[in-house]
Amino acid sequence: MPNNSIIRIAIVDDDEYDYSLIRDYIKRIDGNPASGQASKFIVDWCDDYDKAIEKIKAKEYDLYFVDYRLGYRTGLELLQETSRFGCDEPIVLLTGKGNKSIDIQAMESGATDYLVKSDLNTEKLERCIRYSLDRASSLKELKARENKYRNLFENSKDAVFIADMNLAFREMNRASLDLFGLTSEKLTGTTLYDFIKNNDQKKKIQDLLASGNIIADQEIEVETIEKEIKSCLLSVAFHEHANGHSILHCIIHDITNIKKTELANLQAQKLAANERFVRILAHEIRNPLNNISLSIEHLQMLNEESEKSDFLGIIQRNSLRINQIITELLDLTRPLELEFAKHSLQEIMDESLAIATDRINLQKITVEKNYADQPFEIAANKSRLTIAFSNILINAVEAMKMNEGKLSISIASDKEAYTVSIKDNGCGIPPEYLSKLFEPFFTLKKKGVGLGLAATYSIIQSHKGTIQVESILNKGTSFIISFSKLNKD
Repeated sequence: MPNNSIIRIAIVDDDEYDYSLIRDYIKRIDGNPASGQASKFIVDWCDDYDKAIEKIKAKEYDLYFVDYRLGYRTGLELLQETSRFGCDEPIVLLTGKGNKSIDIQAMESGATDYLVKSDLNTEKLERCIRYSLDRASSLKELKARENKYRNLFENSKDAVFIADMNLAFREMNRASLDLFGLTSEKLTGTTLYDFIKNNDQKKKIQDLLASGNIIADQEIEVETIEKEIKSCLLSVAFHEHANGHSILHCIIHDITNIKKTELANLQAQKLAANERFVRILAHEIRNPLNNISLSIEHLQMLNEESEKSDFLGIIQRNSLRINQIITELLDLTRPLELEFAKHSLQEIMDESLAIATDRINLQKITVEKNYADQPFEIAANKSRLTIAFSNILINAVEAMKMNEGKLSISIASDKEAYTVSIKDNGCGIPPEYLSKLFEPFFTLKKKGVGLGLAATYSIIQSHKGTIQVESILNKGTSFIISFSKLNKD
């Protein structure tokens, strides 16, 4: 009980005599040397049920003594009503006679203590007041801590959830629902394993949990209800529950955007290294090539015989062709300075499909288009973006078997971007080659040069777009390209 403080006490009783008796007992506490305290008590009387409710709602007092009989209402009813609006102040129930049933009901309804009027004296009231105020103070502190940690749990940007030993969801925060794209009702009862499609990752997590090891930042891939693959870090800690069973405290940190940024930075570094290589190569080839061209011009002036002239012409034309290829390679390494205008993605995709039509028909490929008639417009260089899409489409056609190929093209819209998806059911790309896919001169084709997808990547970058590839061997490949929406200013 606080020392050197004023403690306001309300006695809720419709009998004035009982109020006076209890008040006098409380006043004697001030003069009781055994109490060891110097608090000042202010004791008020309330003889009406409804008025008492209003005072409790307004938090006018630090402690309430409430009689069981309040006219046609009871103290138990008052306890039940105050518990509905969250009364933090202690309430002590008083009765004329001891009744175990009422005692139990009172404590279940939130009473701090239960006293029989005929047994009251100064010492009992002093003990009851001290106990009630100390207990209320502890409960308030506990509630404040619980609210603090509850806010941390609910407002965390990471997916935080409690699970059993099988990683079945029991309780989860808002970020968990957003990550998996499900309501709490649908997520409860499912397990984290339901969203991890990689069997090796599942096995590793199961082994770590079985051995009792804490899991710290284990990289996993989860598949959402929308079939979106997200890269995440999983941390799991064990907690011993009151019933003796262990539960798991889990945190999932979504690093999908970080991984995309890392991949883009890595690709940019590789492209920069390739640019330096191409410039050096071009410089070293052009020096002797210029000497060859000058020598041919000189020989042509000295030799007018038609047969020799023809051969010299062939050499000259091929020298010019080599020089043109070098120029094209250098153009590939330079940032594109393009003119942009507002164009529909659907229109650009249809033109790209038209370019690949002959190959599609020869391979007897089935094309499935899924995009809205309403134009999704971006700032684009139409001819360049058509080339980028065509390169992807042609690669997809060449990866599929004749008569069995299915090419699916979708253009979707979300809050911030338009997403183009080009998916085939071809041979797929080995995982070890995915990171090299957009590097100049890298190709899996026997007669390929390896510049098509490098050019595509450069074009997409010049449109401030992003491109990612998902592929499963013998099942197919998906190219996902995203473009920011135009500002509506």
